[in-house]
Formats: sequence, C-alpha cells, structure tokens
Amino acid sequence: MATKTTSAHPPKPLLALKGVRVLSLALNLPGPAALMRCQQMGANCVKLEPPPHPTAPKGTTGDPMGLYNRSAYDTMHTGMRIVNVDLKSEKGQKALHRELAKTDVLLTSFRPSAMQKLGLEWKTLHQLYPTLSLVAIFGAPGERAEEPGHDLTYLAENNLVGGLELPPTLYADMGGSLMASEAVLKARLHQLQKGKGARFDIALSDAAAYLALPRTWGLTKPGAAVGGGHAGYRVYPCKDGRVAVAALEPHFAAALAQAAGSKASNIMAMFAPETHAAIASFLLTQTRKQLDQLAVDKDIPLHTLGNA
Repeated sequence: MATKTTSAHPPKPLLALKGVRVLSLALNLPGPAALMRCQQMGANCVKLEPPPHPTAPKGTTGDPMGLYNRSAYDTMHTGMRIVNVDLKSEKGQKALHRELAKTDVLLTSFRPSAMQKLGLEWKTLHQLYPTLSLVAIFGAPGERAEEPGHDLTYLAENNLVGGLELPPTLYADMGGSLMASEAVLKARLHQLQKGKGARFDIALSDAAAYLALPRTWGLTKPGAAVGGGHAGYRVYPCKDGRVAVAALEPHFAAALAQAAGSKASNIMAMFAPETHAAIASFLLTQTRKQLDQLAVDKDIPLHTLGNA
C-alpha cells in the first residue's frame, strides 16, 4: 500500500479577511455562524447583542442561542468582543454608531420593519458611512422578507422534509451562514475595487433551495444514480451495523462488485436487481471491522456505522 508524504509544516491558512472589521447584530444561528466563519478567515469580529432579561439567571446571554445551547453559542463566539446594547435606546444607538464608524461590514438578521425602526435602512447607512457594506440575512427574499419562518419551514417548502421526523441538522441556517460569509468576501472585494460599500441580501429560503438543487434536477429521486438506483451508492445493513457505500465511479463499482462475487461488468449492470441482491447479501456477512479493512485493501469508498 502506497504511503502519502506530508509536509512537516502544513501551509498557513490564507486569511482573506485579515484587517477587515465585521460588526454583527445577528442573533440565533445563521448570523453567528457566518461571523464565526469570518473570524476564521481573519476578520476582526465584534457583536452587539441585547442585554439579558432582568429576571434571567446570572451569566445568561442576550442572544437566545445562549439559552438553547450554551456550548454552541460559546463555540461561535470564541475570541470575539461581545457588548450588550439596547439598540432601541438613545444610549444604545450612540454605541451602535460609534461601532459603525469604524466598521467595514455590518451583519444583520432583522426583518425589514425592524431595520427601519432601528434606523438601519440601507439608504441611511450608505449616506452616513459610504464605505460600509451591509450583509442582511432574511428568512425569505423580496416581498416575503416580513414572513415569519425558520429552518424547518424553508426546508419543507423545498421538499427537504421526509415523513414526520425532523431533519438531522439545520441545513437552511448553515447554508445561509455560508452564503452570508461569502457575501462578506464579495463586500470586501467591492470595497477594494470601487472604494465604497454595497448591500447584499441573504435569504435562508434561497439557501434551502440551493441545497435542494440535486433533488430538483432529479439526481436523488428514487431509482436515480444517487437515489438508490445504483447498487454501489446505498446504505446497507452489515453483520454488526450499517455501511454507507459510495462506489459510484466505474473502478470503485467494479471493485465492490468483485468483492461481492457479482458478475456486474459495467455501470448499467450496477442498476440491475440481481446486483443489488448480490452486494446486499455479501455485506450482510461482513462485520464493520472487515468492511473497514476491505475499503483499505480494495480502495472502495465506504463508511461503517452502528445500528440506527
């Protein structure tokens, strides 16, 4: 088995946002996750969040995420300066504008009506701070921006919710956070090229729609290559658990078929019921340990799991 040579000194990460100051007013998950990504790219990140409720326990955060899951909150905000500010008060507005005066990109997650009440409409911001960019996260785009919604509703409208079980992760929120951090990069490029700020709107429903494109295109529909039709791209039971097999390319599929004793000789044969049956029967005789070794010996992409 060939061994890979690795450098004793891995390359330093490229900090594309080094020296860029990002101010966030965004709460819950998409905004903080985007801010975390910006910090990982070298940005100087500051967050203003509401003061904790007067009756809240000591140490409570002003961001609801700190109540839902303190560990997640702490992970997303490690190393950042966090200031509790009531943006609805005169004192809070003064603190906000002191920060805005030295900010490159503002990140928000308010609905348009709230933005207006807080004096954060783009026209006003751009007049006051011409070089400032705004990345505004909404639930849905355009006229739907005032609609209430969350990750689950945006996944549902894009046919990404099956049965009555909740999705295993928050796809729209995390996809939206990536789009938002991408928008911060776009904003910085625009500032460098044009010398002025720009506005970027990010809709979580758009993030869900983007993640749903493989299904929209039919790639994951039942019977399609990555929808269970190809015998080399499925989750099978094994002797002591499960195995996720992703032997999609011809050479991977051939190695899997050979290991299973199947006579499948081409890609189309991988769609045949007898090929599915042969591979399923073989995998059911194998332990997770045996399959992990098979993956190494035969160069087959698979991952073993415990029972569901």
